[in-house]
Amino acid sequence: MDALLTSTVTVALAEIGDKTQLLSFLLAARFQNKWAIVSGIFLATIINHGISAWLGEWATNWLHGPWLDWVIAASFFAVGLWILIPDKVDEEPNLLAHMGAFGATTVLFFLAEMGDKTQVATVILGGHYQSIFWVTVGTTLGMLAANVPAIWMGDKLLSKLPLNLTRSLAALLFIAMGVVVLSL
Repeated sequence: MDALLTSTVTVALAEIGDKTQLLSFLLAARFQNKWAIVSGIFLATIINHGISAWLGEWATNWLHGPWLDWVIAASFFAVGLWILIPDKVDEEPNLLAHMGAFGATTVLFFLAEMGDKTQVATVILGGHYQSIFWVTVGTTLGMLAANVPAIWMGDKLLSKLPLNLTRSLAALLFIAMGVVVLSL
């Protein structure tokens, strides 16, 4: 259960103000079918994060001993610092508007997650917990927890959510996880 809970909370916090959350706001403004957007986010995330958690588990099977702990801890520290850098949306959802809300969301979300903080975090979590299933479920739940409210309450959320504080909390969580890995 540690893998599920930690993955959910970590990704939910890391996603606040992330480019994929900003993409959620844009998609919600562009398309009326909110359930199609949520479904597209779910599908893109489950595929992307499933592959990422597998990659993390696979990589840790090749690295052993103290090197593994140092690599995982350094990765947690790096993502913690990376989270402090605000994201901007790289792509307009209009490019794939002909695919409809579900298709455009699935493609754009999958592509936006490539190399993103939450994808890197999923690789690290997969390596740390050695649980592809629970890490994938947790990171997907975290992604949905951060993005579903953005889809339905976007304007209200943006005006009330302290993005800098949330970013700082997520960064501290990643750094704390790095410290825990080194102390075990």
